[in-house]
Amino acid sequence: MRLSPAPALDPSLAGSLVLLHLAVVAGRLALLSSASVSASGLESVRCRLQGTPRPPAFSQDGDFVIGGVFSIHYYMHTVDHSYTSLPEPLQCTGSMDSRELRFSRAMIFAVEEINNSSYLLPGIMLGYQVHDSCNLVPMAVKVAFQLANGLDPMFDTGEQCSGSATVTAIVGESASTPTISMLRIIGPFGIPQVSHSSTCACLSDKKQYPTFFRTIPSDQFQAAALAHLIRHFGWTWIGAVRSDSDYGNYGMAAFLQAAQEEGICVEYSEAFSLTNPLSRVQRVADVIRSSTARVVVAFVSSWDMRILLREMERLPSPPLQWIGSESWVTEPEMLHFGLCAGTIGIGIQRSVIPGLRDFLLDLSPQKVSNSPLLTEFWEAAFGCRLGIGIYLSVRPSSIRLSVCLSVCLSVSLSLCLSVGTSTGVGVEEKVCDGSEDIQQLQAPYTDTSQLRVTNMVYKAVYAIAHAIHSIVCEERENSTVNCDKNLNVKPTQVLERLRRVNFSRNGYQVSFDANGDPVATYELVNWQIQESGKMEFVTVGRYDGSLPLDQRLDIEREIIWVKNSTQVPVSVCSESCPPGTRKAVQKGKPVCCYDCIQCAEGEISDNTDSSDCLICPEEYWPNAERDRCILKPVEFLSFHEVLGIILTVCSVGGALLAIATAAVFYRHRNSAIVRANNSELSFLLLFSLALCFLCSLTFIGRPSEWSCMLRHTAFGITFVLCISCVLGKTIVVLMAFRATLPASNVMKWFGPQQQRLTVVSFTFVQAMICTLWLVLSPPFPIKNLTTYKEKIILECDVGSAIGFWAVLGYIGLLSLLCFVLAFLARKLPDNFNEAKFITFSMLIFCAVWITFIPAYVSSPGKLTVAVEIFAIITSSFGLFFLLFVPKCFIILFRPEKNTKKHLMEKTSNDIRY
Repeated sequence: MRLSPAPALDPSLAGSLVLLHLAVVAGRLALLSSASVSASGLESVRCRLQGTPRPPAFSQDGDFVIGGVFSIHYYMHTVDHSYTSLPEPLQCTGSMDSRELRFSRAMIFAVEEINNSSYLLPGIMLGYQVHDSCNLVPMAVKVAFQLANGLDPMFDTGEQCSGSATVTAIVGESASTPTISMLRIIGPFGIPQVSHSSTCACLSDKKQYPTFFRTIPSDQFQAAALAHLIRHFGWTWIGAVRSDSDYGNYGMAAFLQAAQEEGICVEYSEAFSLTNPLSRVQRVADVIRSSTARVVVAFVSSWDMRILLREMERLPSPPLQWIGSESWVTEPEMLHFGLCAGTIGIGIQRSVIPGLRDFLLDLSPQKVSNSPLLTEFWEAAFGCRLGIGIYLSVRPSSIRLSVCLSVCLSVSLSLCLSVGTSTGVGVEEKVCDGSEDIQQLQAPYTDTSQLRVTNMVYKAVYAIAHAIHSIVCEERENSTVNCDKNLNVKPTQVLERLRRVNFSRNGYQVSFDANGDPVATYELVNWQIQESGKMEFVTVGRYDGSLPLDQRLDIEREIIWVKNSTQVPVSVCSESCPPGTRKAVQKGKPVCCYDCIQCAEGEISDNTDSSDCLICPEEYWPNAERDRCILKPVEFLSFHEVLGIILTVCSVGGALLAIATAAVFYRHRNSAIVRANNSELSFLLLFSLALCFLCSLTFIGRPSEWSCMLRHTAFGITFVLCISCVLGKTIVVLMAFRATLPASNVMKWFGPQQQRLTVVSFTFVQAMICTLWLVLSPPFPIKNLTTYKEKIILECDVGSAIGFWAVLGYIGLLSLLCFVLAFLARKLPDNFNEAKFITFSMLIFCAVWITFIPAYVSSPGKLTVAVEIFAIITSSFGLFFLLFVPKCFIILFRPEKNTKKHLMEKTSNDIRY
């Protein structure tokens, strides 16, 4: 920082004892100081600060000093400038905001707590300089210069008037506009500023404010939360008022953008300020009264809101649902406005700071008299005056007082008296006698029931302390922390470490994102009238900006609305369109005035007041209400449904019957009827029939790549094996009777080996067809989305249609051949004639599969698979019952017919050769 060099300063009198002291000290330094020559022969420069330094409200020396700026007063004393003499020093005036005083004291509490800590900055003493900015830009700018330059009015330096900042970081300011002004001054020097209450979204711009951080969420998040809250309760027709300041203008701009994105219409947006003429405030109040919107969003500071509500109370107003920003919605002094009962708004999270209340109440008359600010607070709170006698009795050995008294004696006794009575309390008022009990005082200063912004101050101090700790301290191997208090810490170093701060204190997490903002978490605060008639803040929910959009708002308790109602008030131009419909804007009217039209088929709207309907994804379909897309039901033949269970029972039952029949045949393998019917082929046929029954199980269940390939190949091969066995038995029957002719040696050409070879050959051909099918273009599972719009059919695509029909065609060819041969053998002797049963079984088999083709092609969904399974099971049962049941009946129930003699007898229907 560069200051203008000047000659020695002449001491001048000021309007307070502290300023007199500073002037005396500065004058003495000026008289004692002289030009000095350095070792290099260069003359040092004597530098003087421009203007009169303003002492801090609270201060303490330390190894590292933290600045603090708070809006403890509302106004600044103004005078008319004659431009012929130096202007008077800036002074705060007006009533004191004891809530801001609590913030400043909370900063001091945090510093003292850190100084007594054994884990954070051990052995390091933090100092502080706390200033009052009067919530005005001129004073904030002056304070910023002082925090950067220090309080010494004159100092010696090298060639230029430059030096490092006197503070490592600054906590504050409370309002956004003064904060912006301060950042313009201290930002170029890299001094970090951590605000506890400046919420303007503009401060997140790191190009303009690279040194700014805050422990309170940005208004960008608050605006989104307010818009989300309004949309949650279905209000689409609202009014809006704002403070005519950076806080109100930027905050309302962010809110209007968020409201537009949420489909909320704003009937009016009015701005006003505490400094505006009363007529401006009256006009805003008239606009609110005459509006048709019954919900009003107020992005207003607490000072401006008081002015507006006083004007609203002056004339009757319709019931209004107020939606408040964090600046005023948790302000205790606002609760006396009865017209705001039912207000709901966004508030900073309530917190607990152990030990803070005891610290705030630890104010003895001696401590109070040592601080002009605490003196003013004490006198205003208890309505009494701390006189000069009190000052002298409390601190008789004060060095500063002795200096001031010496100056008073050398100048004028009247000046001392004027300084002693400059608290604004009349001389006639009573003098404080020491009986005042701050424990019983009901004031914002002593109210620690809702530590919201106070905790932001507390976290800001700890964030700076953690940043300094990471610079000057290191942890050793024995888990001890060693800190170097002599290390020259520059504000730019603290700035860099603040960006990486991440810690937890009293259960509250502290960290900053790339914009210097914390995670946005809020409480939903509702103004509720209790049974006693007293209005109180009640936390009814929470808003967490870090969660997904649909989970951010959480309503935990019942909300009491305007007129003490539990019914949500209505403020719409048109009734909300329910999910499943879309808005159609009425011609010539605002966008919030619309008709509701149901979404078309295949489209949904999942939000109320949706502008457009959305087409569901390919695998989704609207529900009956058309308010959400649901997965289309997946349809396939399952083992758990009735049809699947029936087919499974039939399949397994058929296989068990085949196995049981094989057991009977094996038990009676030496009987005449078993031996006469070619027992080897009979056993092989029963085995293939069991496989035919079981292969139908592969068609049931969710299709997969393996099941699709297995079901068709298993079906094709097992059925060919079965038909091959039947064909072999047919040929054996024909050959056996042809062999009875004279000079016939046919049976030697179709003995057991030839029979086996025939079965293997026919089956091998089918196996080769299936192999080529699987290699070239195998079946695979697909989702059929075209047959039905509202559901998905899981089925197996055959892959190669040629392979599929080749498999079926080959089975059909063998079946036809078997049928023809069996038909030719139908007139053989009855007792030994198996051919007629084969004929009937083949007739049933062919009929089933001929009928299967059109049924398979025309059946939709899972019925296609059911038709194929039914064909497999029916044809298998046809073969089983006609070929084996008669034989089992004779074996089990007519054993007298199970003889070779009976089987060789010829009936009257013998065929004549």
